Amino acid sequence: MPYTPIVATLGYVLSPDGRHCLMVHRNARPGDNHLGKYNGLGGKLEPDEDVMAGMRREIREEAGIECQSMQLRGTISWPGFGKNGEDWLGFIFLVGQFSGEPPARNAEGDLHWVPLDQMESLPLWEGDRHFLPLVFDGDPRPFHGVMPYRAGQMVSWAYSR
Repeated sequence: MPYTPIVATLGYVLSPDGRHCLMVHRNARPGDNHLGKYNGLGGKLEPDEDVMAGMRREIREEAGIECQSMQLRGTISWPGFGKNGEDWLGFIFLVGQFSGEPPARNAEGDLHWVPLDQMESLPLWEGDRHFLPLVFDGDPRPFHGVMPYRAGQMVSWAYSR
């Protein structure tokens, strides 16, 4: 059977000083698959947009800011990640410059500027702890990973550059 994942973007917005990252604490919707977790910003790609346009739109919708500089840091295939076992394919971006001021919250939850050295202490998806260091490291090469999930739990993680 062909692999037909839901295509999405996931972005990590750096503060102007580069020491904090804008994260959403997903605490607004009781049925949210991410409820209680912190996450980057992003979502599903629309049929008529490329991944860069989709990332810009999602950041605009979720944080009210405009991306001025962003870099594709990698891709991750998440077989079985969805609420009903759907497969996801994510394009992971680092937003280095933006204009505007994010609000305190959005429809998904509260927005927080989290110090980069404290991100590991947040309630995150377990899998995020594996790829987040690759998003923020100094290696200019993008990473490409696969992280299967089963029954809401990460099964394994592998990547290449």
